[in-house]
Amino acid sequence: MEFLQDPFMQRALLAAVLVGVTAPAVGIHLVQRRQALMGDGIGHVAMTGVGLGFLLSSNPVWMATAVAVVGSVAMELIRAYGRTRGDIALAMLFYGGMAGGVMLMNLSDTGSNANLASYLFGSLSTVSEEDITTICLLAGFVLLVTVGLRRQLFAISQDEEFARVTGLPVRALNLLVAVTAAVTVTVAMRVVGLLLVSALMVVPVAAAQQITRSFAVTFVLAVAIGVGVTGSGTVASYYQDVPPGATIVLLAIVVFVALTLLAAPLARRRARVQVDTAAECDLAVPGSRRSGEDVTV
Repeated sequence: MEFLQDPFMQRALLAAVLVGVTAPAVGIHLVQRRQALMGDGIGHVAMTGVGLGFLLSSNPVWMATAVAVVGSVAMELIRAYGRTRGDIALAMLFYGGMAGGVMLMNLSDTGSNANLASYLFGSLSTVSEEDITTICLLAGFVLLVTVGLRRQLFAISQDEEFARVTGLPVRALNLLVAVTAAVTVTVAMRVVGLLLVSALMVVPVAAAQQITRSFAVTFVLAVAIGVGVTGSGTVASYYQDVPPGATIVLLAIVVFVALTLLAAPLARRRARVQVDTAAECDLAVPGSRRSGEDVTV
């Protein structure tokens, strides 16, 4: 394990594992709610926070977290109350966030194209000890929410109206999901990059759904896939000198394709098992036609 001897690689792997856990943990709720592209929009908005951090000489990760949280709350409110003009408002928010980040980065003394690229597409060598501390704190918050409130979040992801009838605070939980997604984006941006983080929130979940049925099993498998692709992608980028974000996302897509190809024979096998089980039940029922006994009409 030669790569573990480098301190920057140790930090990068720790960050990658945390990203691999948190991104699918939040992404499964976004996929279930048909908001798969929400992470992409938050990534655009978070770019303004990164630029603002460089301009004010503060921690870009914390600044990006603050701006992303505000942006995610705005997105959720637009989704809930935007009506016909909601999509236009969201587009303005997304594009304005990216443009604002680029402009602020260029106005700052410490900003550069290299710094911009590292936040857009991820970079192993730029993960500092301060970043690790921040990422650990933010990842802890994400896991606390997604695991501690898993039943409530599942309820609003499946059917908001039913959840409201049962007495759950649907509006507050929706805002919490949006805030958690924003935090996840900022956790992942140092490894995967702001432009690619949405893929890591969606693709592992979509891959797991190919071969699973229950929400809990999908959650566990999606997290396992996330950790697998982030860890292996980080190691591959170290040895092959390729961008970590792109490598991780491409590996996730490869897993998705592989599980999709595996899903078809598994579905046929399940269908055969169901048919055989139904046939055995018919034979076991007294008076059934398949049991060979006479049936009185």
